[in-house]
Amino acid sequence: MKFLIDMPLSPELVPWLEQRQHEAVHALHLGLEQAPDEDLIARARQEGRVVITADLDFPRLLALAGAERPGLILFRGGNYSEAEMRLLLGRVLQTVPVGELPRSVVVVDRRRIRRRRLPIR
Repeated sequence: MKFLIDMPLSPELVPWLEQRQHEAVHALHLGLEQAPDEDLIARARQEGRVVITADLDFPRLLALAGAERPGLILFRGGNYSEAEMRLLLGRVLQTVPVGELPRSVVVVDRRRIRRRRLPIR
C-alpha cells in the first residue's frame, strides 16, 4: 500500500510503514508543507496513495467532491505520542483489508476504529 502522510503527523511514520512493506512519503519531503488540503488530495489521488492525517477538513472535502479516492486514515481525539500513533496505525492495517483502504475513510481514536466507504453521500 502507498501512503501520503500529512504535515500534522510525524515523518517518523515513513520508515515505520516501510519496515512493514508499504511505500510512504511525508508531505514535507514532497514540498507540500504549505500546500492546501485540496493539493494533497490531488497528489494522493494521482499517485494512488492513502492519506494519513489528523486534519479534520479532509473528510468534508472528500464528501463535498463526491470523491471515490483517495482513501483516508484520520486520527481524531487529540495529540498522540509517536508510540500511540504506531500502535493505532498497526491496528488499522490489521483490521481494514488493504484492498479497502483506497476507497475508505478510516477514523481512528483511542477507543475505536470506524470505516466508511467512499464516496460519502
